[in-house]
Amino acid sequence: MYQTFTLQEKLKQIFLMLIPILITQLGMFSMVFFNTILSGRYSESVLAGVAIGSAIWNPVFTGLSGILLAVSPIAAQRFGEKKSTDVISVLTHGIYLAILISLLVIILGAFLLEPLMNIMNLPSTARSIGHDYLVGLGFGIIPLFIFNVLRSFIYALGKTRIVMFILISALPINLFLNFVLIFGKWGFPELGGAGAGYATSVTYWVMAGITLVIIQTKEPFSNYFSLSAFKRFSMKECKEILAIGVPMGLSIFFETSMFAVVTILISKFNITTIAAYQSALNIVAFLYMIPMSISMAQTVLVSYEVGARRYKDAKAYSWLGIYLSIAIAVLAGLFVVLFRYDVAGLYSTEPEVIVLTAQFLIYALFFQISDAIQVTALAALRGYKDVNIAFIMTLVAYWGICLPTGYILAHYSELGARGYWIGLTSGLLAAGIALSIRLIIIQKKKFADHALTEEIAS
Repeated sequence: MYQTFTLQEKLKQIFLMLIPILITQLGMFSMVFFNTILSGRYSESVLAGVAIGSAIWNPVFTGLSGILLAVSPIAAQRFGEKKSTDVISVLTHGIYLAILISLLVIILGAFLLEPLMNIMNLPSTARSIGHDYLVGLGFGIIPLFIFNVLRSFIYALGKTRIVMFILISALPINLFLNFVLIFGKWGFPELGGAGAGYATSVTYWVMAGITLVIIQTKEPFSNYFSLSAFKRFSMKECKEILAIGVPMGLSIFFETSMFAVVTILISKFNITTIAAYQSALNIVAFLYMIPMSISMAQTVLVSYEVGARRYKDAKAYSWLGIYLSIAIAVLAGLFVVLFRYDVAGLYSTEPEVIVLTAQFLIYALFFQISDAIQVTALAALRGYKDVNIAFIMTLVAYWGICLPTGYILAHYSELGARGYWIGLTSGLLAAGIALSIRLIIIQKKKFADHALTEEIAS
């Protein structure tokens, strides 16, 4: 990561960071894909059990890992300020928090998992498989959260390709372990759904191990990593990470849980509608990786420039990320709409499902654009470490606009399930507008404070 002076240099730096992040996200998506495909090949009951386990785990993981993502903007600002000692402290305390959060999840899971699955009133086979899958996955929680801290730290230094190579190296291991542990091949035990959990856990240990070795031995990472730093524990450092990370984590949790609630509400419609909604949502989730990857690069770059007190460059990166995300969302969305029947046909051979999925994809275009605005505006605000007001804005948008609007339109108008797409789009657009206004206010305040500081100094 380096200082840039022209728009062309800024675009180049964004893409240098963005592409490896996008490939990394696709790699993470592939692990879930392997679990799902191989579980389905084993049996329908195993697929159902793994799907249930994933549905329970995903909101927990995304919310809690969101807390640890705060390491990235904090470390990037310290890096911009050229405070090497502080960067080391942020990393070590991030790892401490990762271990503490992991242990908390494991302890709570031991007491709450069984009652939670009983409340869900699931078929006994699916409940048993889902339970075993989560138990297997539980052995990888500690390395997974540590890896997320290390990944955030590496991103903060702008070296995103390292994480990409680590994940690409881990994918064959994950695929191999899924195959042999689910089906019991080549002398390995046949574990079914539990095998998918254990395979993923072992993969997480491998990823965390490789990353730790690289950080400890390779520059520039080794300059910011010291085992002796772990001898000092500061609650103040932990509080700083939590102060930024908790609103980030809650924002991510409420967004993912909102989609989970919509999925439950959609399940009250007929099978064709459910299948079409899931197909369209899967396509949108896949395309969402692009603006999400832009947002991750954007947070680091804005944080770095804010730390260096180059507020003009921070502003440029903020809006460049938003404009780039909107442009890609429009192009990708138009492509999907133009070929919506072909795209829908990839998910189903049923004519009714294909037609309804194609209709949903028209709404998904506007949904995508709204989502692109809000995720990048939110990322820019994180670069300024302005997270509390942003969290409130997203909470109101997700649960005060998206869900109520979608529910009313879906159940009290002729739109049916399409009403949920309009509700989601309107809420995300409201979030994007509010967050953009907040971003303008924060940037003006930074410029004013900087000008006042320079005036006092002169």
